[in-house]
Amino acid sequence: MRLSPAGSGSRSGPGADPAPRQWLRAQLTPLGFGFPGCGEHLRICSQGYTCCTSEMEENLANRSRAELETVLLDSSRALQATLATQLRGFDGHFQHLLNDSERALQDTFPSAFGELYTQSARAFRDLYTELRLYYRGADLQLEDTLAEFWARLLERLFRQPHPQHLLPDDYLDCLGKQAEALRPFGDAPRELRLRATRAFVAARTFVQGLGVAGDVVRKVAQVPLGPECSRAVMKLVYCAHCLGVPSARPCPDYCRNVFKGCLANQADLDAEWRNLLDSMVLITDKFWGPSGAESVIGNVHVWLAEAINALQDNRDTLTTKVIQSCGNPQVNPQGPGPEEKRHRGKLVLQEKPPTGTLERLVSEAKAQLRDAQDFWISLPGILCSEKMAMSAASDDRCWNGMAKGRYLPEVMGDGLANQINNPEVEVDVTKPDMTIRQHIMQLKITTNRLRSAYNGEDSDFQDASDDGSGSGSGDGCPEDICGRRINRKSSSSRTPLTHALPGLSEREGHKTSAAAHCPQACTALLLLSLVLSAARPPWR
Repeated sequence: MRLSPAGSGSRSGPGADPAPRQWLRAQLTPLGFGFPGCGEHLRICSQGYTCCTSEMEENLANRSRAELETVLLDSSRALQATLATQLRGFDGHFQHLLNDSERALQDTFPSAFGELYTQSARAFRDLYTELRLYYRGADLQLEDTLAEFWARLLERLFRQPHPQHLLPDDYLDCLGKQAEALRPFGDAPRELRLRATRAFVAARTFVQGLGVAGDVVRKVAQVPLGPECSRAVMKLVYCAHCLGVPSARPCPDYCRNVFKGCLANQADLDAEWRNLLDSMVLITDKFWGPSGAESVIGNVHVWLAEAINALQDNRDTLTTKVIQSCGNPQVNPQGPGPEEKRHRGKLVLQEKPPTGTLERLVSEAKAQLRDAQDFWISLPGILCSEKMAMSAASDDRCWNGMAKGRYLPEVMGDGLANQINNPEVEVDVTKPDMTIRQHIMQLKITTNRLRSAYNGEDSDFQDASDDGSGSGSGDGCPEDICGRRINRKSSSSRTPLTHALPGLSEREGHKTSAAAHCPQACTALLLLSLVLSAARPPWR
């Protein structure tokens, strides 16, 4: 329904055209209006001939604020829904790519590599677990995760053909030092590290950006409006009725000035909001090509297969050079004999071709993000044109806040600073809304992450505190979900989430991770929650 009280018909009350007393009473009574009388008691509307008492004026001012807050919530829901749909679409697709890769590995590696794979199957499972955690915002560096995986895999695969030998920690340390020069897995580790870092950083930062954008829209829509705004909206919507001219609709420029004043702080989101959406559109370029999310995330198993193929080719040379550098390992008197040398064929996998899903998601997202760029500064115009029973033109018949007549003041600019001379809303330009300022900072932080991700850099570790694991806080990542931060000397450790994807339900989040921890720089931003209980009057 429209942002105007019921009863604004074509006939007007005693301040304009004559009307029967019974008609006037019937029109005003449902809204709490009384019988016309002197208006010296009014504090918001003009103190002339009036149908309102002081109590009614105060009640209508409160009602005006509640109605406007409800309309703002309604106006933001479409954008929230759009961003939430995008978030689910991209997040589901990226996780589907990684799940398909792990499934392909489990389907092909056992038959191709036999015990060479089965005895190291847990290392592969842990790798995919940590890749999921990294994508969802875990406090780990992808390069370290991959390096630890290759070191762990090399130890297991070196033990497997030498069960008759004792391989203590110092011998395995020597093996690890030789690995960099010997390159037992060929070029696969280096190629996977370079490509996976860029692909996963781009994918997770983009999805995080969608979540942050949706959270900002939702929370800013809940920011309560001040008393000066209540007075201005009361004057805009109801004073014409108090003064007996209910048919007079607000002048367009008058309406815009009221809402530009009421939403001045929200309009200040515009610059950083545009920067965020521009950066999100830009980073989608990194979804394509050899290092793109589509090619890398869904084909991790291909690089792992190449690595094991290379190890099989290099096994004899590797054993010889390790013995030359580290010495002959001690024989285990209780161990089995040397493993019978068995030749296995290579596993040659083809990269899975794109399905077109990501291309469709990106195309839709680009169009929708561009359409949303002027959301904050367009709100006053939208409210006036779509939610208000506004006059079609500024002429002698529209309501200018005082009476029927032309509205002469100029329309103010957007944002807090431009409201210093707003004739309709008294705005203190020296006192910005701190909640909205925090969201502006949140947008700026996320934009910086997106720009770093565009260059292949993971900025999460530049702004994360060293003690951000949340030890003892009770909301870290459970070990049964997060898996292990693997190394040979430590069987398990917690992997807290520093930038978990916002906007996903708890059920979805617990598929691969637990509650997130934030770096100190943005803790206040991501914990902020504003709850507003507003009346639900019949607005459009």
